[in-house]
Amino acid sequence: QVQLVESGGGLVQAGGSLRLSCAASGSIFSIKLMGWYRQPPGKQRERVASILSGDSTNYADSVKGRFTISRDNAKNTVYLQMNSLEPEDTAVYYCHAHVQTSWVRPAIDYWGQGTQVTVSS
Repeated sequence: QVQLVESGGGLVQAGGSLRLSCAASGSIFSIKLMGWYRQPPGKQRERVASILSGDSTNYADSVKGRFTISRDNAKNTVYLQMNSLEPEDTAVYYCHAHVQTSWVRPAIDYWGQGTQVTVSS
């Protein structure tokens, strides 16, 4: 079993910054990919950013140039630095990890419990 624990959400004014963290723990053989999704009020969950074990990154167009994803492989932790926040960034942010728990098992998806980010205008 793998647990993802997020932290760093909160309330911020437009133009401000927040940094989200997500630490993975449990039966981890390797983490193929880590990332962040978000679900705005009344909308579907959407991908924000992802990072592969080799540090290749990918961003949604809406956050390019404002958000930066990074990871610390030694700590099994992924970060999301969010700058120039806009009210449209208000959402519950979920950590995601594609984890292999042993060398004989395929990697599967795990999710955090979500952390609220609210950007006021």
